[in-house]
Amino acid sequence: MDYQADAIDRVIKNAISVMEDSKYQMFEILEASRQELTSLNHELQRALKETTETLEKVDQLELNYRRSRIRLTEVSRDFVRYKEEDIKQAYEKATQLQLDLMIYREKEMYLKARRDELQKRVRNVENSVERAESIGSQMGVVLEYLSGELGQVSRIIESAKNRQVIGLKIILAQEEERKRISREIHDGPAQLLANLVLRTEIVERMLAKQEFKMVQDEIVDLKGQVRSSLEEMRKVIFNLRPMALDDLGLIPTLRKYVHDYEEKSKIRTIFETRGKEHRLSSAMEAAIYRLVQEALSNAAKHAYPTYVLVEITYQAQLVKIVVQDNGLGFNVELLEAKSKDHFGLIGMRERVELLEGRMEIDSAENQGTKIVIHIPTNVEKRKE
Repeated sequence: MDYQADAIDRVIKNAISVMEDSKYQMFEILEASRQELTSLNHELQRALKETTETLEKVDQLELNYRRSRIRLTEVSRDFVRYKEEDIKQAYEKATQLQLDLMIYREKEMYLKARRDELQKRVRNVENSVERAESIGSQMGVVLEYLSGELGQVSRIIESAKNRQVIGLKIILAQEEERKRISREIHDGPAQLLANLVLRTEIVERMLAKQEFKMVQDEIVDLKGQVRSSLEEMRKVIFNLRPMALDDLGLIPTLRKYVHDYEEKSKIRTIFETRGKEHRLSSAMEAAIYRLVQEALSNAAKHAYPTYVLVEITYQAQLVKIVVQDNGLGFNVELLEAKSKDHFGLIGMRERVELLEGRMEIDSAENQGTKIVIHIPTNVEKRKE
């Protein structure tokens, strides 16, 4: 048995070493893809702008060419009023406009082709980034799992295979959350801070040229950028662990989250409470908050509703949570059969089961979705 454990240990250490190297290589590929995507997006924006300007120019040239043709016909017919020089000028103008129009139409065709090519490349790179993130997340799961104690691995192998599945799902959920946070920081505060560095360099050059009025305007703008960065950081911190949850409690925190959700998603969202509100344990309030957060996130991502209702009911020994939308809906039985591909619902069910509650889903295609969760609150005997 000891020999087998040593052999397993060696295999795991070798696998960890290979996975670590592969993980850093994947990270470098991901960063390179992100940089390429940023560059392509900038190039695409320039191409779109130039295409729009060229289309406007073509429209104007077509209008001018039609007018010149009318003018040429007019002077050609009336030999009494117009001289030969007038006819010549009208003909030359019409010919020049026709030539310009042909040139700009060629340019229009080229720019449209260039725009379409860039859009295709952007989609391909976006898919590459998404695949690289997925592979990196899966590698993180495997590394986290393999890095555990050998004795724990042996016990899992010997006993409950279902714990492997649950453990992997939990780790995957953690990795997904870390990926989301890293993406929020990369797309939000990191971009703003990079912009601040660039703007401060501009201010330095202005100071060197003694353009103090422009420096003053730039500093005012910089102050706004710093405030935006601070607001983005506060949003990230709030998503990690809303401080209001400990200070004010579940209902005020959920009320603020629903308000922010409505503003961000542009989905009309109603939040209602029933029964006598009372404070629950910190862990339970956090779990309920995450359940509502996950349900609303799923609705925005997959259901595309125009209306969402969130209802919290306090009863004697349980809390009832209802999240209902008027979105696309889905076939519950079909989704349950493919539940392994839907980590949002899996995560919610596992949270509810850990709290010894139950979750019911009522949905049908094009008829919206209603999620009802019952959480018992008489859990003082259990550890948080």
